[in-house]
Amino acid sequence: MVHKIDKARTTRRSTDDDLMEDAEAVNLAADWADISQGLRKDLGHQLYSQWIRPIQLGRIDKETGTLDLYLPTEFAANWVNDRFRDRLQLAWKIARSEVRQVRVQVHPGRRQLPELNLDDSRRPANDGASTIAVAAGTIGDVGFTGSVGLDPSLTFAAFVTGDANVLACNAAQRMAAAEKPQFSPLYLKAATGQGKTHLLHAIGHAYLQAHPRARIFYCSAERFMVEFVQALKANQMIEFKGRLRSFDLLLVDDIQFIIGKASAQEELLYTIDALLAEGKRLVFAADRAPQALDGVEPRLLSRLSMGLVADIQAADIELRKKILESKLSRFAPLSVPEDVIDFLARTITRNIRELVGGLNKLIAYAQLTGQEVSLQLAEEQLTDILSANRRRITIDEIQRTVCQFYRIDRSEMSSKRRARAVVRPRQVAMYLSKVLTPRSYPEIGRKFGGRDHSTVIHAVRLIEDLRQRDADMDGDVRSLLRQLES
Repeated sequence: MVHKIDKARTTRRSTDDDLMEDAEAVNLAADWADISQGLRKDLGHQLYSQWIRPIQLGRIDKETGTLDLYLPTEFAANWVNDRFRDRLQLAWKIARSEVRQVRVQVHPGRRQLPELNLDDSRRPANDGASTIAVAAGTIGDVGFTGSVGLDPSLTFAAFVTGDANVLACNAAQRMAAAEKPQFSPLYLKAATGQGKTHLLHAIGHAYLQAHPRARIFYCSAERFMVEFVQALKANQMIEFKGRLRSFDLLLVDDIQFIIGKASAQEELLYTIDALLAEGKRLVFAADRAPQALDGVEPRLLSRLSMGLVADIQAADIELRKKILESKLSRFAPLSVPEDVIDFLARTITRNIRELVGGLNKLIAYAQLTGQEVSLQLAEEQLTDILSANRRRITIDEIQRTVCQFYRIDRSEMSSKRRARAVVRPRQVAMYLSKVLTPRSYPEIGRKFGGRDHSTVIHAVRLIEDLRQRDADMDGDVRSLLRQLES
């Protein structure tokens, strides 16, 4: 009898757990419907349909606050991670307080790569459209029509130029023009997030306009490797080579990832030779110059650098401002103050992707919460991006700047004087030392005349409180932060 009761309790408990999981799934789905609707408006139908609609909801890890979002391919997961993860994460945080982060990945049950489709009979029939452009698919799947995989927002019209990237942009436009370019291949070299992928997509769009019947293939070097290995295992190398060499324009991103793969390097070498011999166009992009690609066969290095190597330098502050201002046109009539643009351009300096991501995150937060975009909101909501971009500031530099600001002698930072005109600047310097440096409370105390760590803790908490209550103090601290971070 006891056994039957225990079994019944276990069954009931299992049923209750299932009901709770079902209810959780329903609530997640309802929230996702609202979030999706907002993303559809922001991104437009094409981007939404291609990248957001395929997302499947996973579960929330209650301990870490991580929500899993699944996509069917690794390419799609990486793309969404790079471009939309911050926006997705912010939307979910606002919708559900228990979500602290989102994790975009391939569904665990779908990690196998798609097989190469080289059978013409299984390909969708051409619907009569003249353009055949393949991107983000497989080399064998050449039945798509239209600019599949080319991001419609990444065009030359949307690419903002400055001294840092004008050469690369002009070279890319020449490569896409109707007339035959004076050089091929074009090799775009730039650090992460500086615009080389944007130019690859822009070349694809412009080339299709100039050559409506063009056949284009856009992929990453890693994708090329996957296709090559699959064809090799399937004994379909003849078909693989034939398909690859049938394209009029070959766009290969992140070529540095082909390092060390001897057989694939050899096939790429032969493909380059075959396409160049037929007057076709090739564009490669990487985060380093051809000569810096360790482990690459010398003949391939020679081919990669035989055309034009165009370097994209890090954007200066004026170019960063121009880029932010160009992006703002998408958010009209939302108003973003000039001091916010200046602050973002001055502090987010590592790459353009982070800069634009910071702007998108700030505006999305403002729109979703109904707040106005302000300098304070930017400082509060972009702490992770800002901290990653801050240059290394020393306590000595902080003390010197604070003393100049309050017009006191540098020796007062270490003195025992208790006059308010000296104590308050000293406390501000301690606060800034904690905010802007990785130093511990005891380390900061030693730099202020050997003071105890409790004194530093008191100063930090006091200034934090004063910033909330005293507009003058908050203004002083903001002004000092701008000086120190410029």
